[in-house]
Amino acid sequence: MISTRQFKNGMVIKINNSLYYILEFQHIKPGKGGAFVRIKLKDLKSGAVINKTFRSEEKFEEAYLEEKTLLFSYKIDNFYHFLNEKTYEETIIDNHLLADSRGFLKENGRVTALLCDNKIIHIKVANFVTLKVAYTEPGFKGNTAQGGYKPAKLETGLEVQVPLFINPGDIIKIDTRTIKYMGRA
Repeated sequence: MISTRQFKNGMVIKINNSLYYILEFQHIKPGKGGAFVRIKLKDLKSGAVINKTFRSEEKFEEAYLEEKTLLFSYKIDNFYHFLNEKTYEETIIDNHLLADSRGFLKENGRVTALLCDNKIIHIKVANFVTLKVAYTEPGFKGNTAQGGYKPAKLETGLEVQVPLFINPGDIIKIDTRTIKYMGRA
């Protein structure tokens, strides 16, 4: 059992026999009354993000997770095929389990699978990925880095806002947590 004082981002806790991934939390000590913790949680079954508030003395059961590195191989319909590089075992993951990570997966890209009781419950991608711009309106002479932004479709189908000077074929760095352009790779 852990108290709210021991929470960390990325920790998985059990609430009413459901697993929740802690996205972020904030300890609040008002001038009057008891301290409490405001938490942003992701339900690992449904993928829904919820906000909860708990008293600071409440205790929760921490879920013990195993991490496994997998290599993305290919996609067929709504199923993504991954390969364990150590055992060469293939793992098939349904579309809904990947949720927001789908747009960052490219062939031979590594992901971290979180397992609870030998069952994959969550897939984490790297914080930054490099992807090729598949389509965007062409840049024009005079466009600068301080200019505006335009939409760009990346090789994985993900759409992001990029500066006006980015052209099709450019390789760019994306922050997977905010889905924002970070620069050229």
